[in-house]
Amino acid sequence: MKLAIKFNVVLLAIFGLASVGAFLSARAYLLARARDQVSQQARLMMETSASTRKYTSEHIRPILDKYQRNSAAFYPESVPAFSATRMFGYLRDIYPEYTYREATLNPTNPSDRAVDWEAQVVNGFRAAPTRREFIGEHEAPNGRLLYLARPIRAVDSCLECHSTPSAAPAAMVNVYGSDNGFGWQLSEIVGAQIVTVPLALAQAMAWRALLRFTWWLAGFLLVTLVLLNVALCLTVIRPLAGIAAAANELGKGNLDISEVTVTGRDEISGLADSLNRINRLVKALKLLGQ
Repeated sequence: MKLAIKFNVVLLAIFGLASVGAFLSARAYLLARARDQVSQQARLMMETSASTRKYTSEHIRPILDKYQRNSAAFYPESVPAFSATRMFGYLRDIYPEYTYREATLNPTNPSDRAVDWEAQVVNGFRAAPTRREFIGEHEAPNGRLLYLARPIRAVDSCLECHSTPSAAPAAMVNVYGSDNGFGWQLSEIVGAQIVTVPLALAQAMAWRALLRFTWWLAGFLLVTLVLLNVALCLTVIRPLAGIAAAANELGKGNLDISEVTVTGRDEISGLADSLNRINRLVKALKLLGQ
């Protein structure tokens, strides 16, 4: 096997092992980055929903309460959770993968009642009241979900509707009844804001980035291999080929070969100098013999 082939086999083995290590490291890094990016987007949406809740509570609700306090009409727009959910519905036109829920253990509207895994999240916040945020994963029928959750804590404005049926707006009681959504206590954690996104979204983002990285890595390794082969040919293969040809002729008894010229002060130039000295010595011995 020629030296160039051996050299390339060794290089390909080294590059292969390095590529596998780089691929696995890049995959883990890009998956973590994609997960962080998805979580950051979910956090931004959560802040938008929280801002909508606050604006509704401070500006919209006081206005609508004047109309519905002594009226049979109930305006759901006065409910912060309703406004936040509707606003997020518009966001889903741009980010359809994301969903938003205000899951409550004892809601007025039954559709807001926390399901099993959401109830676990809420109870987790109740067990750790100082915790402000939680990021986790949930196995859903359509795939694994990544979720961001924050606690919903009952404040004074919440108790106007959720303390007792008699204190709540009559219009609201007429719509939802008096069996659910009451008995809340001040500062009690009653639910959680939950933004969910399929984990496949983060994985797809990571794989796209990983594919670009793989192409760049393959191109870099190919160019590196070509440059190494050119350097090997110029600095090793070609000088050694000249030395080998001269040594072969000398072994056949041909003393009319010219000296091998190799520039530099490395092992190959030293080998060429040694061959030239042998050639001169053989010629000198031949002259003495004549």
